[in-house]
Amino acid sequence: MDTIQVTLPDGATQQVPRGTTPAEIAQKISPRLAKEALVASADGQLVDLSRPLESDTSLKILTTKDSDSLTVFRHSAAHLLAAAVLELFPDVKLGIGPPIDYGFFYEFLREQPFTPGDLELIEKKMHELAAHDIPNLRKLLPKAEAVQLYKDWNQGFKCELVEEKATEPMVSFYTTGKFIDFCRGPHIPSTGRIKAFKLMNVAGAYWKGQEGNPQMQRVYGACFFTQAELDEYLHRLEEAKRRDHRRLGQELDLFSIQEEAGPGLIFWHPKGAMVRKLMEDWSRDEHLRRGYQLVYTPHIMRLDLWKTSGHANFYRENMFGAVEVEKADYQLKPMNCPGHILIYKSRLRSYRDLPVRFAELGTVYRYERSGVLHGLLRVRGFTQDDAHIFCTRDQLEAEVQGCVDFALAVLRIFGFNRFEVELSARDPGNPEHYAGTVEEWQHAEGALTRTLERMGIPYKYMPGEAVFYGPKIDLKLLDAIGRPWQLSTVQFDFNLPRRFDLEYVGEDGAKHQPVMVHRALWGSVERFFGVLIEHYAGAFPLWLAPVQVAVLPVSNKVSDYAHQVGAELAAAGFRVYLDERNEKLQAKIRDSEMQKVPYMAVVGGKEAEAGAVSVRGHGKGDLGSRPLATFLSDLRAEVNSHGGLS
Repeated sequence: MDTIQVTLPDGATQQVPRGTTPAEIAQKISPRLAKEALVASADGQLVDLSRPLESDTSLKILTTKDSDSLTVFRHSAAHLLAAAVLELFPDVKLGIGPPIDYGFFYEFLREQPFTPGDLELIEKKMHELAAHDIPNLRKLLPKAEAVQLYKDWNQGFKCELVEEKATEPMVSFYTTGKFIDFCRGPHIPSTGRIKAFKLMNVAGAYWKGQEGNPQMQRVYGACFFTQAELDEYLHRLEEAKRRDHRRLGQELDLFSIQEEAGPGLIFWHPKGAMVRKLMEDWSRDEHLRRGYQLVYTPHIMRLDLWKTSGHANFYRENMFGAVEVEKADYQLKPMNCPGHILIYKSRLRSYRDLPVRFAELGTVYRYERSGVLHGLLRVRGFTQDDAHIFCTRDQLEAEVQGCVDFALAVLRIFGFNRFEVELSARDPGNPEHYAGTVEEWQHAEGALTRTLERMGIPYKYMPGEAVFYGPKIDLKLLDAIGRPWQLSTVQFDFNLPRRFDLEYVGEDGAKHQPVMVHRALWGSVERFFGVLIEHYAGAFPLWLAPVQVAVLPVSNKVSDYAHQVGAELAAAGFRVYLDERNEKLQAKIRDSEMQKVPYMAVVGGKEAEAGAVSVRGHGKGDLGSRPLATFLSDLRAEVNSHGGLS
């Protein structure tokens, strides 16, 4: 008998007939495993449980305990969606349907837009088809026959995909009931396991993402292994809507985007500008304390500078058009680094001058397509908390450690206690794709690795994810509902020091090229502010709140004392709003709560007589009466500690 050897994850081996399937091996191992199996990994490649094994193989049977199987599970849910749509709307034209982070989508071309009622019908049909436990069957067809199949079915988009993407003589298809899809797979065995899903919305999308192509209707769905996981996701989604910085920015009068001025450009209103000032004041003071020098560079510079840096070539599509001034082309800056380099080059540096740390809250301009603009998080004009460090090779590790320590300080001070770290390295198999020598990359990657390990910071190693000019460390903070945000980055650069012929005079009297490190902590003021709004759901901690205390007189009879309280709070440096409206106290309290003011100082006759205030905390209710002097002391302690009153 012709046999092959199958090696299992625990090292055990089995001799089985050639053509044995992973499903048969799972059954042989354990009926329970066979029942729970979703897909298999053969020599590291995901395959159907029904795929015959033709050669010696390292095999792993994947269940819901394996993250890789969730992607396959969601891909099969996308096919279930398409099968349901075809049952209900047989004339639709099919696009693509991949898995995504939280579920799946499928694209359709249909004359009428899908309505919320249509989504309910489609979801009901999906459950119906899932209950029938329809097999997902793989078939192979010659390419010409596959093209003809889709022509006969009048599915032009699918025909186009087969003609473009099918490279083998035999083309892989999967069928789910009446639905037939050109697909490499793999898929779970049948639809019966797909129960925890929900269709979320419909969005427009150009075919293949290219403007001018037909406009498809992309139906999105959420999908998880269990209903509990789906419910948790839907809860997080509702919480995210409650925290949406775009809605809160309008309700709290923090910022706006004015159509008259253009999309992607932020207008900071007084309250938002106050928060920005507090952020920037802390940042500048902390930079100076850590040995940085503050600089400012122009918003527009000669286009030739961006040719030297390389941005005019590899970054051109993200730059605004050049502006002609006196027959010379000028460019709105998309980056701050060339400006800092020119300051460095303004005089010859000695090794005694290094490290040189330049920091700037520098506003840059990038042409982002209108379809990707998103409130404060994706804009066309934004201010980076940018820094560039010029140092010797021997100083590199200490500088990287200083950058990472600074990034952690930012997370702590702004209330983030959870984060993830990634170290992006080059792809060693393609050294030609990167600037710098192999030895230089080894030195730089080693410096980053040793720094993280010396600091005891867990990290995920990401080979092949480095930018072409050097390796980097990225810190992703996790907000109050567990969402990751990519903000802080420390990037090594082999490219720009060479392009600009940067030098310093070494201890040996010779000229040497310095090492350059790019570093951003917030990423941009706008993006970080948006993250702060969503993290705190607009209820900023006391030290950041645009209005820290609302003084609420119960009636006009205590107006003089209310003014006195407001004046003493303001004199002590607190940001105060005195609500003198002719409204009932409950209305004033409600409005202060809606504006998420951290504290309310309610004053009536008793408080005026005692020199006290009745304190209320946002979301906490009545905190009791306190002498005004005690309240001032408590506020000062909270601001200094970045904590909260009890």
